[in-house]
Amino acid sequence: MAADKQNANPELRTVTLHARDDADRKEAGSDRDAIDSAEVYGHLRGINDPEHPLTLEQLGVVQPDLVGVDSLHHEVRVQFTPTIPHCSMATLIGLCIKVKLARSLPRRYRTSVSITPGSHASEAAINKQLADKERVAAAMENAHLLDVVDRCLDGADPRVDVQPSMAIASEAAEW
Repeated sequence: MAADKQNANPELRTVTLHARDDADRKEAGSDRDAIDSAEVYGHLRGINDPEHPLTLEQLGVVQPDLVGVDSLHHEVRVQFTPTIPHCSMATLIGLCIKVKLARSLPRRYRTSVSITPGSHASEAAINKQLADKERVAAAMENAHLLDVVDRCLDGADPRVDVQPSMAIASEAAEW
């Protein structure tokens, strides 16, 4: 099975414990539930990679310093770094991040998800797809794609019943 993967031996990162308490939230300075980059990162760190039985945090795909929040303007910006420059799962990973943010954050927040500059061969094309609200909405109407996204988000192994994994990549690339 390892031969089927584009990056059969990804570099693993050290996972750190990120704890927040109510005192941290109150210091953020808002009577409404303030959102900060640590909270957003907390939502994203446990997303499963669609190709490996690891989280995006363990693979270094999402990193705390690549998450930005502008609470005044209700904007969240996330950059992610695929493990290899030609990762066929990059679009699917970006879609998972967008869906997780949409499900986790208050509706007043606008989100922007993009690939870390210079980290992917198709960076511009993937960023364009991820920025297109209509294409993202259409992708979420695809039952198979939604099932894979849900598996990545709910802690189940997204690779189960998905052979070959390239089928997911091509489906994600089509939206």
